[in-house]
Amino acid sequence: MPMPLTTSDRPRRVFVLGATGMIGRATVQALLDKGHHVTCFLRPGAQGDPRRGLPPGADLRFGDVTDPASLAGNGFDGQRFDAVVSCMASRTGMARDARAIDHKAHADMLAPARAAGVSHVVLLSALCVQKPRLAFQHAKLAAEAALIASGLIYSIVRPTAFFKSLSGQVARVQAGKPFLLFGNGALTACKPISDGDLARYLADCLDDPARAGRILPIGGPGPAITPRAQGEMLFRLLGQRPRFRHVPVGVMDTVIAGLGLARGLSPRLRDTAELARIGRYYATESMLLLDRATGRYDADATPETGSDTLEDFYAALIRGQASVDLGDHAVF
Repeated sequence: MPMPLTTSDRPRRVFVLGATGMIGRATVQALLDKGHHVTCFLRPGAQGDPRRGLPPGADLRFGDVTDPASLAGNGFDGQRFDAVVSCMASRTGMARDARAIDHKAHADMLAPARAAGVSHVVLLSALCVQKPRLAFQHAKLAAEAALIASGLIYSIVRPTAFFKSLSGQVARVQAGKPFLLFGNGALTACKPISDGDLARYLADCLDDPARAGRILPIGGPGPAITPRAQGEMLFRLLGQRPRFRHVPVGVMDTVIAGLGLARGLSPRLRDTAELARIGRYYATESMLLLDRATGRYDADATPETGSDTLEDFYAALIRGQASVDLGDHAVF
């Protein structure tokens, strides 16, 4: 059952970026549930379907988040706001998009936000920036650094894996195909978190002084789960005998090496090479708190929140009571 959200004792005017993503929509609802006045800044293309699944209590404004003048004029529009909550992220993780959205758009937002009276920024980042090897991870770290240096109150939230990112093989297994594993299926682990639990955690940052001025790693309720355990869970829910296909990590290394040699030939090949590197990263790195002293991931030290479980989400998907749009985040 979802954890109840208490009403804020000081309702605020909150400006939300990235409101139309799955986490963004849930966060807008969580902020409204707490009694905040919520304004969402959406790209102009969203005007064809203006609400985009957003609740009617939220105000919608349209403009270009990569243009500080549009953000100030069309977004903040000369009005006062207390806080910014950003769930904004590049869709693909490609270097160009990451620089434009994950870093520059966030950095450029700080000056107009301050001019609008904003004192607190809640930034949704990612736990994978603990060990940065990819373009989007470096971009997120640059955005975090810009926010910390801004002098504004900040709460930087680094969540572990989302339910949607672990749901790419549900349809595959339902179709009678084996569950794909890299290596032995136990190379990585995570404490996955639901959209709702993460949204409530983000909203609560505005009312919890202990979350101010901090970088906050967060996962869902444990224990940590490996890819093999995810597959076993899915087969059990479907009433099927577990069937796995193991993919050696070396196969990915060979593909990445080949793409690396060809990446100078076209932008498309460069993007394909980066996607392969992203896939390999998530196949070999856990989404848990990294112990800097040992260089190992520590499941016990990874903070938890909420009560939604991946097993319940898988069950809802199988029953047709939930859906997930993987979009550019699909791996399999």
